[in-house]
Amino acid sequence: MTPPERYPPVPEPLEPGEGGGVVDDHTHLDGLPDHEVEALLAAAAAAGVPRAVQIGCDLPAARWTAAAVDRWPQLLGGVAIHPNEAPLLAARGELDAALAEVEALAASTERIRVVGETGMDAFRTDLADPADLKAQREAFAWHVDLAKRLGKTLQIHDRDAHDLVLDVLEAEGAPERTVFHCFSGDADLARRCAAHGWYLSFAGTITFKNAHGLREALRAVPLELVQVETDAPYLTPVPHRGRPNASHLLPHTVRAVAQVLGRDTRQTSDVLTQTARHLYGAW
Repeated sequence: MTPPERYPPVPEPLEPGEGGGVVDDHTHLDGLPDHEVEALLAAAAAAGVPRAVQIGCDLPAARWTAAAVDRWPQLLGGVAIHPNEAPLLAARGELDAALAEVEALAASTERIRVVGETGMDAFRTDLADPADLKAQREAFAWHVDLAKRLGKTLQIHDRDAHDLVLDVLEAEGAPERTVFHCFSGDADLARRCAAHGWYLSFAGTITFKNAHGLREALRAVPLELVQVETDAPYLTPVPHRGRPNASHLLPHTVRAVAQVLGRDTRQTSDVLTQTARHLYGAW
């Protein structure tokens, strides 16, 4: 299947292996027209990536996600208020209502299996502002509690806020299934997460030439605690940096993970697939 013209081509497909193919642990398809979603899902299946976790992290995206997972069987979903959105909503007095709608959407269909992405972000939000820090922290803690109450997997957004994220998880008690989406820490943080049994999802950044610390982090944890994702349309892997990302490009990341770990690609794919089944259940 040929993806829409603005996307890179489908690479050499991953072999299907045991379990039916690798899962894209985190993607954003909301905002695309239906025909493009369908083309991208078909291209992903042709690449050996037949399933994906669609993440909606503001209210319009969360609403779209709740509808999309019942329309497209290739998708499971996650819903949340993104940490950069929380202070903006709080400043307008709208955060409580937004969180209530997220909870309703999370409970609306069993195909919403994730609470996330939620967490802390000191890159786009000035957490030196006490009000912004309070809004992010309280919203994150609320999402942690929601994931535990509903029995959902938690997907974490952590950007330039490693210690803050760990503080909240340790204070609140993380859900049994907790995934650091687009892991961006070093080997020490990776080991700290692995000691708790938390999962690390690696994106196309693992293929970047200067990502030496990220590759060291990957080597520091068991493969059984690893997932792979696109975070599409962002973080497009080498050799297509600068173009939109999509699930059909995940084989570049899978092959990079296998190479970093000195493992066979098919064996790596099988472990990733089995872990996704543990995290999200059957599609």
